Amino acid sequence: MRAFIIVFILAILFSCKETVVEKISMQDDVAVLASDSLDGRETGTLGERLAAEYIVKRYKDLSLLPKGTQGYYQTFSFKPSTDPHKQAEVTDTISDSLAQGMNIVGYIDNKAATTVVIGAHYDHLGMGGEGSLYREGEAIHNGADDNASGVAVMFDLAEKLSTTNTNNNYLFIAFSGEEMGLLGSNYFVKNPTIDTKQVSYMINMDMVGRLNEENTLAVHGVGTSPVFKQTLFANNEGLNIAEHESGIGPSDHTSFYLADIPVLHFFTGQHTDYHKPSDDAEKLNYEGMQKVSDYIFRVITDLDDNGKLAFRKTKNESETVPDFKVTLGVVPDYLFTGKGMRIDGVSEDKPAQKAGLQKGDIVLKMGEHDVVDMMSYMKSLSLFEKGQAAMVTVDRGGEIMVKEVRF
Repeated sequence: MRAFIIVFILAILFSCKETVVEKISMQDDVAVLASDSLDGRETGTLGERLAAEYIVKRYKDLSLLPKGTQGYYQTFSFKPSTDPHKQAEVTDTISDSLAQGMNIVGYIDNKAATTVVIGAHYDHLGMGGEGSLYREGEAIHNGADDNASGVAVMFDLAEKLSTTNTNNNYLFIAFSGEEMGLLGSNYFVKNPTIDTKQVSYMINMDMVGRLNEENTLAVHGVGTSPVFKQTLFANNEGLNIAEHESGIGPSDHTSFYLADIPVLHFFTGQHTDYHKPSDDAEKLNYEGMQKVSDYIFRVITDLDDNGKLAFRKTKNESETVPDFKVTLGVVPDYLFTGKGMRIDGVSEDKPAQKAGLQKGDIVLKMGEHDVVDMMSYMKSLSLFEKGQAAMVTVDRGGEIMVKEVRF
């Protein structure tokens, strides 16, 4: 009965959109994809299939051509993991005992020699499970920011690109299985529906719905092509760009980077609703999403006549993280671009809280070690032993303070 009700609700929505010719906003898209009726869009479930049907309808509205293996769909089988420390695995076997995910693939064919891939995952955590940070039982995890926001921006870009920037073709992919370990993007790269040798670059949007008051946008993969850095900053209007060189990260751009394709990943930052039932549509910054979409469009426009971009390997930043014997007990603000390390959250009963450090404090020095950025903070922290004390210098709203921290 519940499944019938969900289908009925979406059928009404689809029929209404077909009879009324009006622009569908990013807020409209998020409202559907982050609806309780989709039960959190877990890969392989009815909720995800209904989300996929909505995405197919939007592709048709936007006049995107089907470019999957079955129309717009590219289906893959996977074996869910029963071990919380291991990811699910895609398999070539077809069996009733295996679950199925589906990438949704649309195309703008400008008869160009090169193609730009634009992607965003549409799956989420369903009722919670191992990836959830909610500890009060099962509940629908709607994933409005993660990642209905990215899909909505992808639709907005598709509309903009339908009549412009014709020196490239555009492949739009709504990925399945990202939360289970980049299953859909990995499958696509290994089973592409276009010639990936002609892909110029890939753009990924994952959690782009919470642009903060400082207008800080993190861009990862800046080092994966020599032209990216100049292009990103030449087209910036009013955003505070936090650049990261590496093409490796916990989202779908990684699958393309590992196939030697330049990538850019856009991200507006972590928040307290991440992987919780409270990540709902009404909490998103829709004006901010429009700023992000407009910025990405300007970047694409600037690169329109560049042909196939050169690829460059980057250092995997996760491999340069030093070993720690102690913890400060804070969540760093990864969007902060000033000098030092700004604290985005303080854990209960940890050294930082006991020393009186607060959210918003900017760590400038730990003992004798200067902290100028995230890496110098981590290197400084790695030099301390358990039981040691250090004088930590912080900037709190313009006032310099020194706190004794005991690890």
